[in-house]
Amino acid sequence: MADWAPVVVGVVLFVLLSPGLILEAPGTYRPVEFGSMRTNGKAVALHTLIFFGIYSIIIVALHPHIYTS
Repeated sequence: MADWAPVVVGVVLFVLLSPGLILEAPGTYRPVEFGSMRTNGKAVALHTLIFFGIYSIIIVALHPHIYTS
């Protein structure tokens, strides 16, 4: 049996926290831009740190499990 929770959580967070998709912080021209579909190095670094923090909290603290047969 494989535990698919880390994979599912990672994919969902990756899609939601992709810089420029929903929001970009810091933005190219403003501190926060919504739906800009652009990105820069600072935004990638910030979104990576946010992703790692949220992913770690969910996986380590909440212990989700999704098993397949």
